Amino acid sequence: MVRRFSATFAIFSMVLDGLVVGLALRFAVAARPLLNSIPGIQSLSNDLEIPQVLYYIFPVLWIGILLAFSTYDGRKNFRVADEFGSLTGSSLLAMVAMAGVLYLSFRDVSRALFLFFCAMAFAGLLLWRAWARVVFRWRLRTNTARRRVIILGAGEGGQQLQKMICGQPGLGLDLVGFLDDDLENCNGREVLGPLSRIRRVIADCRVDDVVVALPRSASDRLNWVVAELHDLPVKVWIIPDYFSLALHRATVEEFAGIPMLDLRAPALSEYQRIVKRGFDLLVTFLMSPFVLLVGLPVALAIKIDSPGPVFYQARRIGENGRLFDMYKFRTMVQNADQLRPGLAQINKHGIAIFVKRRDDPRITRVGRLLRRTSLDELPQLINVVRGEMSLVGPRPEVPELVEKYELWQRKRFAIPQGMTGWWQIHGRSDKPMHLHTEEDLYYVQHYSVWLDLQILVTTIWVVLRAKGAY
Repeated sequence: MVRRFSATFAIFSMVLDGLVVGLALRFAVAARPLLNSIPGIQSLSNDLEIPQVLYYIFPVLWIGILLAFSTYDGRKNFRVADEFGSLTGSSLLAMVAMAGVLYLSFRDVSRALFLFFCAMAFAGLLLWRAWARVVFRWRLRTNTARRRVIILGAGEGGQQLQKMICGQPGLGLDLVGFLDDDLENCNGREVLGPLSRIRRVIADCRVDDVVVALPRSASDRLNWVVAELHDLPVKVWIIPDYFSLALHRATVEEFAGIPMLDLRAPALSEYQRIVKRGFDLLVTFLMSPFVLLVGLPVALAIKIDSPGPVFYQARRIGENGRLFDMYKFRTMVQNADQLRPGLAQINKHGIAIFVKRRDDPRITRVGRLLRRTSLDELPQLINVVRGEMSLVGPRPEVPELVEKYELWQRKRFAIPQGMTGWWQIHGRSDKPMHLHTEEDLYYVQHYSVWLDLQILVTTIWVVLRAKGAY
């Protein structure tokens, strides 16, 4: 696997982090008297001291939590947002842990001093990592840390790898070209010749990594390639052709002690899933007073406006294809589902599709207002609490439409489905329901907690503009 830095640098990072935390604590102690002039902060003497054991406990605790969250793993956090996001999340947890240590032991330590120390330490950890990234990029530009790669097989798997290498210069990889026996189907790509030239190309081009991306039909050539390269100082990687069958991505996992290829591997790592779930629960808890304040009058208005229940339960497809009941405030007449087939349109392929309409006759008077303000979506917070949905993600789809999905469209279910998402802030109902899959896949491929925050903030403005909502 490509590593952004070595194990030696990881150890250096831990030592440097310990020094930064220790120095930040020492600086905070020395600078604490300067905070006396700030209103609300207790005045302390200039000869302030804290227990010496904290100079050892705090660095060890902070480093331990960073280590637990894989911040020192050179195979991860290639993007700046990923590394700084991981550092921020684990640092917040470290601060909570240190506050717990003080609460259980040294309660007389100044709270202003502790907060000042946390801010200084976190700033120091961020700054030296930013500097390290600048140095690393400079090394990449001067070609002192780049690796040269050749791909065996110019088919779909090889082309996807080429796009990833060319699209992520920060990986430090240079693509030498392709080798493929089927020269007629290479479509002008930089194919250096057949597979039989592999040893000469490796020597002439000083190749560091060989990636085998041959189709299943050429499995016999794989054995030959492995035997041919066994004595050369290159790393050999294999892209199984089965990856094209994966829901989103495939990973190697142990099943009953045997390494196997998981074609339904989730798009989120365990850390990302924990952060996303915690974020959902926290925001939902903070929104609950607003939901109760608004929800009760809305429920009363629905009952007065038209006969029928307050809530509408819709069968939807969730993460990994699981069925669940999604809750909404009812915005249509009672028999709306029976009237839906008459509103379908036939596309050029002869497939019936449903396009939301401004003049949908099934929508009630209150329902039209709820849709314009998106208040009809509030009950989906129940689904969020139950873990069936997330605040941000691809919108849950109706089973009838999913049955017509192609394989590539099903990749949108590799992540929890959400109340709002990338599609909602880029068109909402102005786009037919079957055409938003590409926006959903963009979110799946670029997920981060920062993207979730961006979507949530943008959703507020989109709702206020009421564009595409009907």
